[in-house]
This record gives sequence, structure tokens and C-alpha cells, in this order.
Amino acid sequence: MQAPPKTEAIRRRWPSVPVRFRLPLLKHNRYWKHRYLTILLLPCITYFFVFHYFPLYGVQIAFKDYKFLAGINGSEWVGLENFQKLFAMESFNNAFRNTLIISFYKFVFGFPAPILFAILLNEIRLVFMRRFIQSISYFPHFLSWVILAGVFTQFLSPSTGPLNLLLKEIGLDAVYFLGNPEWFRSVLVATDIWKDLGWSAIIYLAAMAGINPELYEVAKVDGANRFQRIRNITLPGIAPVVTIMLILSIGKIIQDDFDQVMNLYNPAVYGVGDVLSTYTYRTGIESIQYSFATAVGLFKNVISLIAVLIANWIAKKVSDSSLW
Repeated sequence: MQAPPKTEAIRRRWPSVPVRFRLPLLKHNRYWKHRYLTILLLPCITYFFVFHYFPLYGVQIAFKDYKFLAGINGSEWVGLENFQKLFAMESFNNAFRNTLIISFYKFVFGFPAPILFAILLNEIRLVFMRRFIQSISYFPHFLSWVILAGVFTQFLSPSTGPLNLLLKEIGLDAVYFLGNPEWFRSVLVATDIWKDLGWSAIIYLAAMAGINPELYEVAKVDGANRFQRIRNITLPGIAPVVTIMLILSIGKIIQDDFDQVMNLYNPAVYGVGDVLSTYTYRTGIESIQYSFATAVGLFKNVISLIAVLIANWIAKKVSDSSLW
């Protein structure tokens, strides 16, 4: 009986090495062959270890009465006392409620927006025009909220802002959007969608690029209009990507954009704009309550993990796409 090609290749390469040691040697040789590619991974691995895995050691602060001079190991264990105090505080409950409301609005309006935008871009037949619009839509993503906060502050100014000047021209009263509790959440949602609309559409455009163009040609020959081609070809073609992005978005339902809120809100809108990240900043940095701040962060991460697990389980039940 002839040996399998792989086994025969191993035997010819290392004839003097016992059979049981040849396969590990082959694997080692494969790693050595691609050693330079492996080295390129080291900065990425180092980043995740230093900034994501190593800080997990500090999670225990949430269960301690942390004292800076005593250090993590020297601080006294208090169990769930920090969480009990946290849930009893009205300021935390208000920040938690605001986080859920704002994140829900961002999810409802922000998740389908890049999908629709990607479909519209995909339907543009002029290559130059499509690339021009893409470039313009990507640009805001690379601007920090420090810069954008200044832009929006001027744009929404009740006295000199273009939007309020337009409202005055049509006979309406000026609105202080950044200082009015009724409008502040809408400003957060709208500016967040505007900033990341083009960038978030990239993955959907990539998914559309993988759809066989012949399907569109056949549908066009059969008399399908543009809307029918989108509904029957484009949307089913990107459905797996949409499902995965939906699961990841659900996992962020309790997350918030600290940079955005911190640069746009003010004491006049604390009641509707204070979220968990800004609450953590005030309690952990300004009030030096590190245990409380860590408890809030751990609470957010646990809720996010549970949300992802539930969303992935539902996705497995109703479709063929899931994270794992």
C-alpha cells in the first residue's frame, strides 16, 4: 500500500528522524518559513496584551475598597458592596437610563443608515461620482470629536448658527440645540450617524462587491427594475454581513461614545445627556473613587457580553449566519 503524499514527503525530507517526530518538525519548518509574517504580528499582539489583557488584573478593584497607597493587593476586599451602593445611587440610575435611551436611538436610526447609503452608492454607475461621494463621506470619521464639537457648536449656535438663521428666516424661533434637554439626544444621534455613515458603509460595499454581476444582468434581461434587483439580489447577498454587524451592534447597546458626549454636553443637559462613560469619568477621575468607576466598567462589559451571546444565539436559530 502506497503511503499518502504528505507522509511520503515527510519521509523523504527527514529519512533519519523517527516517524512520530517528523510531523512536528514539518509544522515547525512551516512556521519558520513564514517567520517574517509572524514577526509582523508582534506589534498587534503586544498592543492587545498591554492594553486589553494585562489591565484585566485591575478588575478586582471593583470588589475592593481600593486605596492608592495600599495598592491593589493591599486594599481590603468588600465583595459586592460597591455594586450595591452603585445601584442605590440615583445619579448612576439616571446615567444608565440615558445610556440605554441614547444607544437605542443610535441603534434604531444608525444601524440601517450605512446599509441604505451603501446601496445608494452601489447603484451609482458613474465611477468618478461614486468615488467622490465615498471620499467625502469617509472624511468625517477621521476627525476627532474635539474638532467636530467646535464645528457643531458654531453650526447650532442660537445667535449665529446657519441652522437657526434659517429657522428665523422662515418665521420660527431660534433653538439652543446643545442646551435644550428636548433636543440634545437628537443632536447626539444625528451627529453620530453623520460622522460614521460613510466609514460604516465600507463593509457593506465590500459585501456587495462579492455578489456575482451576472445575477444583475440576468435579472435585468428578465425585466426586473432597479428596486426589484436590490430586494432580490443585493439584500440577500449582504444578509450574512448584516447579521454579523447586527450582533456586534447589539453588543454595543449599553456602550456610549465618551468623546462625543464629553465635548458636546454641558450642565444644562446633564439630566438627559449624562451617560455611563461620563459618569465613570466623574466618579473615577474627578472624585477619585476608583472602585466605583471600575464597578461601572465591569457592569457595562458584562451586560455587553450577555447581549452578544443572546443575539448570537437568536441569529443561529433564525439564520445560517452567526459569530461562532
